[in-house]
Amino acid sequence: MEISGIISAIIIGIVIGVLGRLVVPGRQRIGILWTILVGIVAALIGAWIADAADVADTNGIDWIEWLIQIGLAAIGVAALDRAKSRR
Repeated sequence: MEISGIISAIIIGIVIGVLGRLVVPGRQRIGILWTILVGIVAALIGAWIADAADVADTNGIDWIEWLIQIGLAAIGVAALDRAKSRR
C-alpha cells in the first residue's frame, strides 16, 4: 500500500466512521477520535471482505463495498460504546 492509499484510507475511514455512528441509534459515549479509528479499521476490513467476495471492483460507485464498510463501522461503534458504558 502506497502513501496515497494510506491517506485515502484515512479520509474514507473518517467518512465511514461518521456514517457508522449515524446508523447506531441513541447517543454514543465515545469520542470523535475513536469514531475515526473505528471507521479506518472498518474501511480496511470492509475493503478486504469486498475484495474476497469479488464485489470490490464494479462499474461506477462500489455500493456493496460501502455498505459492508458502514455496517462494520456501526458494529464497531456500538461495541465500543457498550464496552465504555460498562466501566
